[in-house]
Amino acid sequence: MSLSLRARLFLSYGLLLTAALVVIALALLLFLTAQPLAPAPTYDRLATIGRELFEGLSAQTNRLQRFVPGQFADRLSAFAAEQEVRVLVLDFARRKVWYDSAGVFETGADFPVDEQAYTLPRYLQRALPARTESVFGSFADPDGTPWLFAGLVTVRQGAERAALVLADRAAHPTLREAIARFRAELALPFCQAALLGLAAAALLAAWISRTIARPLKELSRAAEAVAEGQYNQRIQPSGPPEVRAAAAFNRMSAQVQAAQQAQQDFVANISHDLKTPLTSIQGFSQAIIDGTAKDPARAAAVIHEEAGRLNRMVIELTDLARLQAGRMSMHLAPVDLGALAGAVVERLSVVAQKKGVALHIETPPQPRIAGDGDRLAQVVTNLVSNAINYTPAGGQIWVTTRLRGGGVELEVRDTGIGIPPEELPRIFERFYQVDKARGPRRGTGLGLAIVHEIVSAHGGRVTAASAGVNQGTTFTVWLPTPPMSAAAHRRR
Repeated sequence: MSLSLRARLFLSYGLLLTAALVVIALALLLFLTAQPLAPAPTYDRLATIGRELFEGLSAQTNRLQRFVPGQFADRLSAFAAEQEVRVLVLDFARRKVWYDSAGVFETGADFPVDEQAYTLPRYLQRALPARTESVFGSFADPDGTPWLFAGLVTVRQGAERAALVLADRAAHPTLREAIARFRAELALPFCQAALLGLAAAALLAAWISRTIARPLKELSRAAEAVAEGQYNQRIQPSGPPEVRAAAAFNRMSAQVQAAQQAQQDFVANISHDLKTPLTSIQGFSQAIIDGTAKDPARAAAVIHEEAGRLNRMVIELTDLARLQAGRMSMHLAPVDLGALAGAVVERLSVVAQKKGVALHIETPPQPRIAGDGDRLAQVVTNLVSNAINYTPAGGQIWVTTRLRGGGVELEVRDTGIGIPPEELPRIFERFYQVDKARGPRRGTGLGLAIVHEIVSAHGGRVTAASAGVNQGTTFTVWLPTPPMSAAAHRRR
């Protein structure tokens, strides 16, 4: 059974937290093993053992005031072996060693003591001999071996201070001792903290998983709706930036909706554009067959004209499909866009004159671009022909070329019927026409789509602008110029 994304996120957070707690517990055990044992139990044990030895010695030496270590060496050595401790007798004021049961420090050697502040429990303090004080700390042998010590200090001959010191090695706990210490001291608070952490993490994981899963779930629902044909789906941005796909989905949905609308328009438009000439061809040919045509030559001319229109439509559709698929080969060569535009406009000036439209040309020579001359001539022809067709008699058209932004710009501006602002985004779609009127003079609606594809294939861009109905239209084509060589720069 597959789990939902939210459940998987929740479980992953739980596993992650559990793993973190296990690692923390193991780290605590390693820390406890690596750290030396607490000195307090050692101090208490050494003080208890030392009190008994001190009382026995002081009874014979008047509280160590006339203590001679050599007289008690055997007894001290035996006591140290029996109790498994190290016994030292010191001149504590001068930090000098009088006796060492381990034989490491010779008589008169310096004693590298590091005193530590420690207070014995009350029951041990009450048991200490009178006129003594306890000292605690650590020291190290010349070879670096660490020791903990507890000592009882008394006064000897005025200001001198004699001390009976018992020492034990500063040991590290074993793993078993560390586990026992962890269980006794840390297990309960650690489990309590872990339970609180798990509860807080569960709430946080539920919130985070819901935050992540909700936008993805909404996205999945909307995608399924689009797959079922509901192309108007939109979702609100929510969740972390990494899963916030609302903007991309909304763009995709809008594009799918536009593509679907364009497809519907394509079917409707092409069916009408095919139906009109086919109806004319069928009607006039039937009249010729039946002998009812009053002017067979005129009927044949209409058939020829409509067949030519169908042929042009098929050619344009083929060219557009090849351009959009990237299969249209471009024969690139240096092209002067200004000269090319001037030549095309010159040929179309006759058409403009017949319609009574003033055609203004300002196309001086421009730096050459790398382009297919025939395809670029098709671009200029389509744009200028559209301007002539949609500009009423008495209107004006301006065709200009100029350098701009590292390329050559062609502008075709007219005072024609204009384009409503809501129509501009779809102006370069196949079969899309601003003029929805039906009639034999209606174009195929493919010219601007072909212009867009040819310009894009040259690495350029084409835009359309209009202030509204009857406010004229401006089409702008920008094509990049190739980088100039160093020799060309020098010539300029």
